[in-house]
Amino acid sequence: MPAFKRPASGRTGLNTSSRGLKKCNTVTQLRIFKASRFMSSLPAQDIRLREARAPFKFNSSAYLLRIGWQKANNLGELLEALHTCPEESIFQHTFLTLQEHHFFRTGFSNDFAHWAYADCNEVALAEWLAGVDVRAFTSVAELRERLVEVVSSYLAAHPQAGHRPALKPFYFCASDSVIVPTPFEARNVDQFLQALGQIGVHCVHHHFIEARLRLKLRTNDFSVWLEEDAGLSQAAARLNRIDIYTATLEDVRRQIIRIVESTLR
Repeated sequence: MPAFKRPASGRTGLNTSSRGLKKCNTVTQLRIFKASRFMSSLPAQDIRLREARAPFKFNSSAYLLRIGWQKANNLGELLEALHTCPEESIFQHTFLTLQEHHFFRTGFSNDFAHWAYADCNEVALAEWLAGVDVRAFTSVAELRERLVEVVSSYLAAHPQAGHRPALKPFYFCASDSVIVPTPFEARNVDQFLQALGQIGVHCVHHHFIEARLRLKLRTNDFSVWLEEDAGLSQAAARLNRIDIYTATLEDVRRQIIRIVESTLR
């Protein structure tokens, strides 16, 4: 199953009726508020070692690339394919390419932008596509709509660009993903910080970037745990403001550790 189709982990036994959901949300918010108030009154050392409401289990992801049947020989065909390609392909060419971008630091942060620049020589469109911030989306459908909007707007202003042959075709790919457990688990903030310094960057990507689609929220696994289970709502909010485009995954790791450490002082 693709990473973004995995159900979000959560507590079982929730009331799923409309009234029940509102009640559950209110109770959850009240618990978070009480935990934050309580944690803010504790000395830093006590906060570090106090057992969280639930442990954080660090996982990673592995992917097997598949080349799909759709391809685009020009920007017009790219636009058509963006409407109909599987969601797995949108995820592959944006979120997973962003992971590669963190390693190599070359080109653009998504495949669509790179192809528009390198094979279509449409620099402006490449910049528009690269400017699409995946952090702003909680579903692949929303991200697809934004990509379609960008390409449509560009071709409306530059209709001749839609029929100009690309140097190389764009092949729509997808990946089958598997969750890979790690031996790291944190039962308090101190263990969380220690584990963060030892896990691989693929694990950071899994919890900090991929999680946004899996959770259907504009947040990440680390922030959810810090707020709901460790009572560090301020640190959780600051983590969501980390720039995942200009920072490498190693930089992201260091920033997360620095933010949590500064909150404890």
